[in-house]
Amino acid sequence: MRALVLALLLALTPEQQELRDIYEELVEIDTSDAGGGTTAAAEAVARRLRAAGVPAEDIRLLGPTPDKMNLVARLRGRGERRPLLLLAHLDVVDARREDWTVDPFQLLEADGFFYGRGSIDDKAMAAMFTVLFLRLRQERERPDRDVILALTADEEGGPHNGVEWLLEHHRDLVDAGLVINEGGGGRMREGKYVFNGLQASEKSYMTFVLEVRNKGGHSSVPTRDNAIYHLAQALTRLAAYDFPVELNEVTRAFFTRSAEIEGGVRGEDMALVLREPPDPGALRRLAEQPSYNAMLRTTCVATRLEAGHADNALPQTARATVNCRILPGHSTEEVRSELARVIDDQEVTITAIEKDTSAPASPLDPGILQTVERITAQMWPGVPVLVTMSTGATDSRYFRRAGIPAYGVSGIFADVNDIRAHGRDERVGVKQFWEGYEFLKRLVDALAH
Repeated sequence: MRALVLALLLALTPEQQELRDIYEELVEIDTSDAGGGTTAAAEAVARRLRAAGVPAEDIRLLGPTPDKMNLVARLRGRGERRPLLLLAHLDVVDARREDWTVDPFQLLEADGFFYGRGSIDDKAMAAMFTVLFLRLRQERERPDRDVILALTADEEGGPHNGVEWLLEHHRDLVDAGLVINEGGGGRMREGKYVFNGLQASEKSYMTFVLEVRNKGGHSSVPTRDNAIYHLAQALTRLAAYDFPVELNEVTRAFFTRSAEIEGGVRGEDMALVLREPPDPGALRRLAEQPSYNAMLRTTCVATRLEAGHADNALPQTARATVNCRILPGHSTEEVRSELARVIDDQEVTITAIEKDTSAPASPLDPGILQTVERITAQMWPGVPVLVTMSTGATDSRYFRRAGIPAYGVSGIFADVNDIRAHGRDERVGVKQFWEGYEFLKRLVDALAH
């Protein structure tokens, strides 16, 4: 087995070996909050850039705290267009060894996969963009535009989001004409490549606290004015409620193209939801699939409960956490007001506990779409490109809020029925990893020149 692994390593080109080395180094640095943050990984990349001859003045390590540093590096182009920014986050979700079947902070290549925390989210792209940045620097001809490499902190959560902080405090370093980030990527089913995704928008993330307070009392003399009952009734109303269906430019494009790909009853339903008004039966059937339901409407769901202070006392407080994923174009206050209308109980207070990070969609730039389609057709003939809206959240939203177009695309395909980002035994196919690098190489070359 060792001989086979060694043979495979020897088969790599110098460029591929460099990528694998950087990838391994990044995965094996624990950049979770529990592991100490992103600074060690940012410094590791900075060392490689300096060793490759990138001028010191073009490499910046900066951040709000010593453990949450971001790396920003610049390759000077001819200035014919505004810069291209290659964005990836260095932080990862916490991972405990006892929860995994392998060590989460050792890059393991086994059974056709790379295993490790961050192996897909997002250290694959961080390593790939680092190598592509160095590759552009080695070219004899300078690119048409500056190329910025930004590897950042706290995308997965935490108080010091790197992109937000850089835009607020050092906008000049990351001000760009175009951002390429995670959030898209390919999907396959049972080994068959279904589509390559180009993410142009995303839902915004907001958590609300629903709370009921009253004077409580002794449990031997209960009253109907019970904080838990008020809250339970509020949550029951919320559970029965669906936000209105709303298609935007991105989701309309997604369902239009998906209808052609899917065919059959599901394809017909996708075509029917594009009508004005959408067909009710088609909506109902599509909404039974959680991923499609999340693309059709804003969603709010209860995720945590807390109530009471003693077994023999009436509760003085009952509290629920409700997490919402809000369609682009809608504010936190709009959703809070709708929750209040649905719950219809003045005893229940509704408080947003995070900043509003809603953002508009990036424009469906034909140049970007056609470039992604052309490269996809070259590499995977017959595989379509779908414009997508993420139901989760990425750092692209901060650039979109700042008026900078950002797109999520990687060319890394993952099984739609086995997405392991944030989960146990996170992994990416070895074949898909190398294909993703080749895709991004062609894409960055096309966008930089």
